[in-house]
Amino acid sequence: MTTSGGTTWRARAAYAGRMTLTSRAGWAARHARPAARQAGRGLLQVLVGADPPPVWRSPWQRRAVHVGLGAATLVLCAASLIILSPAGIHGARIPPAFAGGLLSWAFAPGPMSIALAMVLALLAALAVVLPVPLAARYPLMGWRIAWLGLLVVPLTGASWLGSWPWGPVQILVLLAVFCAAGVRHQRPVLWWMWALTLIPWWLWSAPHRLGCVLGTVGFTAAAIAVDSMSTRRRAQQALADQTELTELEQARRAVLEERAKIARELHDVVAHHMSLIAVRAETAPYRLAGLPAPVTAEFGALSEAAREALTDMRRLLGVLRNDEPAARGPQPRLADLPVLIDAAREAGVPVELTGPPALGEVPSGVGVCAYRIVQESLSNASRHAPGASVTVSVDQGTSAVLLRVANGPGGPGESCEPGDRTGRDGHGLAGMRERVALLGGSLTAGPAPGGGFVVSAVLPTGQAAVPAGQAAVPAGQAA
Repeated sequence: MTTSGGTTWRARAAYAGRMTLTSRAGWAARHARPAARQAGRGLLQVLVGADPPPVWRSPWQRRAVHVGLGAATLVLCAASLIILSPAGIHGARIPPAFAGGLLSWAFAPGPMSIALAMVLALLAALAVVLPVPLAARYPLMGWRIAWLGLLVVPLTGASWLGSWPWGPVQILVLLAVFCAAGVRHQRPVLWWMWALTLIPWWLWSAPHRLGCVLGTVGFTAAAIAVDSMSTRRRAQQALADQTELTELEQARRAVLEERAKIARELHDVVAHHMSLIAVRAETAPYRLAGLPAPVTAEFGALSEAAREALTDMRRLLGVLRNDEPAARGPQPRLADLPVLIDAAREAGVPVELTGPPALGEVPSGVGVCAYRIVQESLSNASRHAPGASVTVSVDQGTSAVLLRVANGPGGPGESCEPGDRTGRDGHGLAGMRERVALLGGSLTAGPAPGGGFVVSAVLPTGQAAVPAGQAAVPAGQAA
């Protein structure tokens, strides 16, 4: 039993070990492919990728950075020439392999080759500063130029301080554009630049073993610092973006809650009373016996108007509630004005419509706006100037619709809005002005010289009349 138990335990342990190795291999395979793809994209970005545009806080910051880089370029050019001359220029020579290969067909070793080497040394002293102006907008391009200089400058044979193949200015410029590009780009790009930079560094500085090792350690420490700074910067940016999204979502939720509250009040109060009006108007002929036919017809018209108001109320509730789809229906047009005028006459408002015999087609936004202006004006006239005659004039031109609604002196309140008595516009006039402003038109409303109230509107029908950045109100949004 003991032997059998021990064998079973060892078999289970071996099976668990194999499963652990298999799971580890699967985990490595799953993570190796994304890492390889990310590294490949990083190398491609280093070789041929473009730099993302910088984000400037203000135009003054952009100008200050460009001025600073220009001044630094001039200072580094002067420093590079000073460090190179006179010993560097006089000590310049064509390397034997370079002179015997590419230049042997043009210049034999002698004074001419020395002069050419001096010219190459001067050009190298100036060329190593070229990446500085690119550090703000194109840091990766600047690093490519600096890397090319790190590879090519030793071929000029210039003698720098300590017989190094590069001058301190060139190394400083390389480090600056490396840090600028590393902060701007992702981590794979940074470490590919680090690896590619070490290739010419070890290639040319191998004779200076201690300096080569110290430079590699310092450059690696700079890469680690840049990586940490870039990671922290991206984390802060992501946190700021998330905070902004959270604030926008909270504001949107507050708006939705307020809209739901308004919809609830409309449903519980206004819609309830409108339903009672419709029910009482419909049942009046049955509850009150012996009503004349005109009275019965009047109750039927009241019931129909209440039902239409309830339909509009339900459509508005569907728009306000975020959890219910908005009900859709045909929007009124300019050609529907005679129907509106007839309904007002049946309600006891003396209205006269003047205009062309047949109203033509206009953009849907213009038709809805004209209809709502007349509707609101008639409603205000019936409330605040009962018994006063109302004249609605419509002039339909090729580029605009001219609308005028005037009511004569009626009851004690002759204004179109009750707020006019206190010198302020009511909600109806504010809504009219908003509709007309969206179309790029104009609206005037005020007391008439002989008494009463006049509302005049000019509604452009052409696209040229709409202000830049605005558009005519769509039919589904103008109601």
